[in-house]
Amino acid sequence: MDPKLGANNTPSIEVVIDDTPNPKSINNKNKVSLHDHFVFNILGSFHAGYFRISLGLCAQVSLWKALVRFTQDSHDPHLHPVLLMLPTMASTLLWSMALMVLISLSIFYALRCLYHFDKVKDEFLHHVGVNYLFAPWMSCLFLLQTSPILVVPTGSIYQQLTWWMLVLPIIMLDIKIYGQWFIKGKRFLAKVANPACQLSVIANLVGAKAAIYMGWTEIALCFFALGMAHYLVLFVTLYQRHPGCNGVSVKLRPVFFLFIATPSMGSLAWSSITGGTFDVTSKMLFFLSIFLFMSLVCRPTLFQKSMRKFSVAWWEFSFPLTILALASIGYAQEVKSGVAQALALVLSIISMMVSLSLMVFSTIKINSLFLQPNHSTK
Repeated sequence: MDPKLGANNTPSIEVVIDDTPNPKSINNKNKVSLHDHFVFNILGSFHAGYFRISLGLCAQVSLWKALVRFTQDSHDPHLHPVLLMLPTMASTLLWSMALMVLISLSIFYALRCLYHFDKVKDEFLHHVGVNYLFAPWMSCLFLLQTSPILVVPTGSIYQQLTWWMLVLPIIMLDIKIYGQWFIKGKRFLAKVANPACQLSVIANLVGAKAAIYMGWTEIALCFFALGMAHYLVLFVTLYQRHPGCNGVSVKLRPVFFLFIATPSMGSLAWSSITGGTFDVTSKMLFFLSIFLFMSLVCRPTLFQKSMRKFSVAWWEFSFPLTILALASIGYAQEVKSGVAQALALVLSIISMMVSLSLMVFSTIKINSLFLQPNHSTK
């Protein structure tokens, strides 16, 4: 009997199911899953707090350039050979890397605005997250002042337009934040005040220093007055620690290092306004930053829980230490003493080592770095 015939000599139908996957369908699924992973996971967890990275790198460029100038102006036989080891080309490479990081983060945040505008809106309305919206504009101002190439002609209308394009967002955020403080009163300020609010003050001081770079002394004084007036209000409010105040989460404890950055940046801005002299006002602000630095260093338990797992919040250490090192260089150039020069060298080395360590950790942990929940608004 023919095996293809049944028992009644009727043809039988043999059904064969081929479960081999179609390569085209697999590729399509992979493409969809990668797109969804990028949009919902990476962009969903991305936030303005990542601009801490570009801010720390851009400040490092300023530090390296200041050290190169300090090397050229220094005549100390003991300090000069050490600083001669710092190659000028390194500052150019660091500037290029900082620019690439800033562009990459800006593209990521633009895509976040496109796909997750509701989260961007929540971040803008949050008492902690809104402060990090100052960071990209501050990074641009640092890069503008430390550019190794002449991007726009000095004193030209293009340079002026570039400065205003970078400063106008800072002014708009100032009106939003300081306007709420002024209109809603001290109860509102006591509720929303947190160490991250100092970024708004620092942004105005960076703008003041950049205005001097443009040759606009009056505008620089305006920004300096605006920043320092609100710094006094914020500093007193944070010291009082009103009950019910919305602080920061444990993982954001490195933000306390911004207490160092504000007076340090104030000393640098005032030094620029006074024609590059590190006068009494600049020295007072520098001494305040040194005191606050020692106060934080003597309390390592404050950061113990935040240091258990690497996060983007660790980059909060880089920028304040770099600004403190820059202020110490300005102080050393003014007083010209061995102790001041040694202090500037030590703080600069600490700042470089911290930034280098953060770059290494960020490279190793890059997968987990961009898949972290948004702690800047919690």
